[in-house]
Amino acid sequence: MVKHQPLQVYEKQVFLSFITGIYGCRWKRYQRSHDDSSKWECTWFVLLCSSFLLLLFWVYFWLVAQNDYNEFNWSLYNRSGEWRDDTVPILASSAVGFGYVAFLTILALFHISLGQQLNLYWVHKVGVLATLLTTISGVVSVVDIWGDEWHIILISLQSTAPFLHIGALAAVTALGWVVAGYVVRRERSTFQVMVLLIYIVILLALYLAPLMFKCPCIMDRHHLKPQPDIIGRRGAPMLAPENTFVSFNRALQQGVSSLEADVSVSVDGVPFLMRDRTLRRTTDVAKVYPARQSDDASLFNWTEIRSLNAGQWFLESDPYWTVKSLTPKDRSRIGNQTVCSLVEMLRLAARANRSALLNIRQPPPEHPRHRSWFMDTLWAVQRAGIPQKRVRTVTWTPDSDRGRVRGLQQATDEKLSMEEIRQRGISSLTLHYSKASHKDIEEYLANNVSVTIYPVNEPWLYSLLWCSGVPSVSSDAPQVLRKVPYPIWLMSQSAYCFIWISSDLVSIALVLGMFSIQKWKMSGIQTYNPEQIMLSAVVRRPSRDVNVMKERLIFSEMNNGVSSNEDLSLFPENGYASYTCGGLRH
Repeated sequence: MVKHQPLQVYEKQVFLSFITGIYGCRWKRYQRSHDDSSKWECTWFVLLCSSFLLLLFWVYFWLVAQNDYNEFNWSLYNRSGEWRDDTVPILASSAVGFGYVAFLTILALFHISLGQQLNLYWVHKVGVLATLLTTISGVVSVVDIWGDEWHIILISLQSTAPFLHIGALAAVTALGWVVAGYVVRRERSTFQVMVLLIYIVILLALYLAPLMFKCPCIMDRHHLKPQPDIIGRRGAPMLAPENTFVSFNRALQQGVSSLEADVSVSVDGVPFLMRDRTLRRTTDVAKVYPARQSDDASLFNWTEIRSLNAGQWFLESDPYWTVKSLTPKDRSRIGNQTVCSLVEMLRLAARANRSALLNIRQPPPEHPRHRSWFMDTLWAVQRAGIPQKRVRTVTWTPDSDRGRVRGLQQATDEKLSMEEIRQRGISSLTLHYSKASHKDIEEYLANNVSVTIYPVNEPWLYSLLWCSGVPSVSSDAPQVLRKVPYPIWLMSQSAYCFIWISSDLVSIALVLGMFSIQKWKMSGIQTYNPEQIMLSAVVRRPSRDVNVMKERLIFSEMNNGVSSNEDLSLFPENGYASYTCGGLRH
């Protein structure tokens, strides 16, 4: 009788089945393969990784652009004439697309790490391609509609770069395990060498990345300037309708140092507060004066303007998703708001001992006050009883008219050289955050030129400008910024250098360790004798921790007995190998 070889029972490989099943719809063992992936599947892997990187950039852009969501919707309104919040579908679709592609990318890396053949299921190929094309079309649309917003990425890196650097270094270091497993194979190819070189270049770039960026918040604590003053931009438009009396009152309740408003002049010479060129978005002019809803707001007289409701639109459109937080009393008060005059706003500021920043728009040429608008504004300031030194004006007019506004502090929203500032007699600058670099701010402040940065609605941007030494910011969200008593993060140069160098050294040690372990594992597999694997199964029971194939033994009888050279065949489900007792054939 022949001594039977003990059966080796296969344990279910749930994790491997899950990975190959989700990625390539290969749920059965016989469907899996350790062969090299085809060039076609490698191309799809590259496409998948490219989609992941593009979506990572896209999601990061929308996260930091949260500071300007309302500006984006306002830009769309000026194009279409209809107000809607388009950031919601963009954010939802981006989150779903990023999660889907990131999940597939992780599965693909597991395939490479476990030596499984890449074989992306056709449904996923369609999904990845659709996600990629949708993201590309979104990027093109933003370039067309909101092209200036790309500046916020470079600005945000001044705040997030140290943390992104550590995260990227950790991710690339972990990726070294997969790269090492692919590179240390016995067979050598040009593609393996190229992968290794690309990986080394990326690592070196990450090791030296901190030399390329400068963060204002990497500084000693005793160099930190005083907290920037907060200016209520159109009041507190997240809590009440912009440029209304209740909005400015809410801003004062949040402790702002100044009130900012957009000023237009009516056809009968009354300065009133309105941001848009028309009255359509923020009033019920379409209901009261339907034939004139597209007319310039300054072509209405004050009686007509005063008759319009300027609060109901806020409750209906809920532009900042804050209406639900209002009490019934607040909603009732907001629903009855009318357009606010400049005199009313200035009197409120004077009673609260606050200053005012006025963005004045010159009426169109056909307007009867086209040349006397500045005198109307000066008259409103005098009538309000506020000291003129507390009023700053940013006039949207040629410089020839600027000097005619006597007695008021003159500001500009243009980025000018110090020579131009002195020539024009400008005492302060009101700049968009994308136009003011850390170096520019230092130069202006050194020459006693006040700088106000707008719009600043997010704590990270407020903290960054605080570290840069900005004296004041203009915000739509004073209720948010008042809760930032200190910069979000502040780190000394020595502490950051220690973290930087330590993380680089740890990364180098881990990468070298990964390559060494992978090399050792591969050399062990290459020198192991398959005959030893079979014979060891006869001597001892297989370990429960090792997944082995289920064997089917087929015995053939010859001459009414068992031959010593009986064939012992092994037929695994994903292939077969035959062995002969006595003379081993495999």
